[in-house]
Amino acid sequence: MIFGRVKPLDAILATAEKRGLHRSLGAFQLTMLGIGAVIGTGIFVLTSEAAQKAGPGMLLSFVVAGFVCAVAALCYSELASMVPVSGSAYTYSYAVVGEILAWMVGWALILEYAVGASAVAVGWSNHAVGLLRGLGVAFPASISNADALMAHMQIAFGATPNVDLQTAMAVGGWVNVPAVIVVGFVTWLLIIGTTESARVNSVLVLIKIAALTAFVALTIPVAKATNFDPFLPTGGVGVFGAAASIFFAYVGFDAVSTAAEETKNPQRNVPIGLIGSLVICTIFYLLVASGAIGAIGAQPVTTAGQVLAPGSAEMAGRCASIVATGVTEPLVCSKEALVHVLDTIGWPAIGRLVGLAAVLALPSVVLMMMFGQTRIFFTMARDGLLPEKLASVHPKFRTPHVVTVVTGIAAAIAAAVLPVGKLADYSNAGTLFAFFMVAVSVMVLRKTDPGRKRPFRTPAVYIVAPLAIIGCVGLYLSLPLTAKLVLPIWGLIGLVIYFGYSRSRSYVGRGIFDTVDDPAMQPERAKPLD
Repeated sequence: MIFGRVKPLDAILATAEKRGLHRSLGAFQLTMLGIGAVIGTGIFVLTSEAAQKAGPGMLLSFVVAGFVCAVAALCYSELASMVPVSGSAYTYSYAVVGEILAWMVGWALILEYAVGASAVAVGWSNHAVGLLRGLGVAFPASISNADALMAHMQIAFGATPNVDLQTAMAVGGWVNVPAVIVVGFVTWLLIIGTTESARVNSVLVLIKIAALTAFVALTIPVAKATNFDPFLPTGGVGVFGAAASIFFAYVGFDAVSTAAEETKNPQRNVPIGLIGSLVICTIFYLLVASGAIGAIGAQPVTTAGQVLAPGSAEMAGRCASIVATGVTEPLVCSKEALVHVLDTIGWPAIGRLVGLAAVLALPSVVLMMMFGQTRIFFTMARDGLLPEKLASVHPKFRTPHVVTVVTGIAAAIAAAVLPVGKLADYSNAGTLFAFFMVAVSVMVLRKTDPGRKRPFRTPAVYIVAPLAIIGCVGLYLSLPLTAKLVLPIWGLIGLVIYFGYSRSRSYVGRGIFDTVDDPAMQPERAKPLD
């Protein structure tokens, strides 16, 4: 039965009650928390990708993605306030719709966190290499991207060789070493238990906001209306395609909803924090995108009238050919879009500072994404759905070192060989599925357990939750074909593992419902394996 093996909500809540977290956060603190969690990934990394898909119409894409995030966040908040424990959407699903769907959500979250960390690592690499170039240090292209490797793979799988592919093979690289290095560094930090203090995090937030404010202040005054024409070069399909990618730029807002247990008057302050942070971030994104478009234009690059796929080897080759002619590099070709815009309009020094801000801020995003992934794995292992070894804790550092190493290796491999746009789209596929299940769960729980205490209630839930579901499905269908295929293929692999290994070893399936709040403790074995 698909809704069988539901983990009792009371058993899960026992952990939250043992915590007894103090309610001290107000609406302002929650809004700042959300801004700090959201700004810093997509806007630095995905601006050029979005421009290639939608041109100036990416302004509408930011609005679409922000709206879907807002309605999903309201659903997320109700469950987070009811079940304020580790495990995120996986734990919520386990308590509402049962083990198998919870497993699928946890499995999909790997795409959100681990693959998302890889995407940010590649974005960091692009900015780090650009910063070194600005300082006169030439980092070899052969080990700072995988464009040549992608071109060879496309030809090996049947693509017809053309000028763009040949150019990519000639000037592209084979592996992204800087991205691997930053993933390795973050993995090491997570193992030894080094965490960011609130003060350091606040400084990084201020650096990000200052850099983006400077960008807006310098680009908006020189914006030209002609650069916005045509506004929709790829039509509505391009707008929604870019929105599906830009969705990545908003991931992180769930940090607000997971703080519901520590919030004063969560019924009022959680929605203010959520919607407030998303509105402010959306306005920031629109201003930055408007400045970039208005300053140098953002029309997609085409070949024979066809818009090339961002991140493809053909795109890399075409961009290399354009730059080789001596013209200014188009915005859609830049791997550090904001820095490139400032360089082009005569502010190279400020551009370097913006690049430095990205280099300083993005590793913290990689860290938080990998932290989230290891804790999802850890929770699933403690539920018996993954090998117990993954839940083992380092005797000295008291961190889940095995699962951290496994996550780090997987993230490093993905970052080494895939472009940032493809990684972001793969990550979004998993995130959209998780948010879809959260929206379903909040409606199911309203029917199955209407008397349960809800510190925060999703307003107009039977309007908001369906809007979240429709939005998630719509954005998923707007993803590129490969990204759409990743989710079902990944899900099929997950089902094979679930029925071949996890189902027979599940603690809930074996009648074990003990919940502990010490991450170093394991559930007691109340019943042997069948």
